[in-house]
Amino acid sequence: MTLAAATSSESADVIRIAAAVIFNDAGHVLLVRKRGTQFFMRPGGKIEPDETPLAALARELREELRLEIDRDASLYLGKFSAEAANENGLMVEADAFETPLRGPVAAAAEIEDIIWVDPFGPLGLPLAPLSRDHIMPAARSRRDTANGTQR
Repeated sequence: MTLAAATSSESADVIRIAAAVIFNDAGHVLLVRKRGTQFFMRPGGKIEPDETPLAALARELREELRLEIDRDASLYLGKFSAEAANENGLMVEADAFETPLRGPVAAAAEIEDIIWVDPFGPLGLPLAPLSRDHIMPAARSRRDTANGTQR
């Protein structure tokens, strides 16, 4: 049994994903919006039955953003769950990782928009519940810790 299979939720009402927190040199964090949707969210995607969360994240970032990650430099932020933004009645459970930016990003596959936002500024855009309630606060905390600041 693989790690992904061993930790998979038993409920069909839960979508398991891996999500990335990626900062640029200005300290802004990357958000994406999938084609045909209104919510911005963290890049990443569904974990296949034979994948670890980090392997799924590497695959999804390559497919959706043409971005290669350094798995050894990726930091596990935790497991978070919330109501799915684009699938009514479902929950999403994410293993989130902070991963260093290694090169330019470009929208590919189902990604329509890519934006960089100040994680401490007013966003003024619709965020997926998982990003809004859990991963964005984790990103703010990580940025504060990395900068040695208190907000």
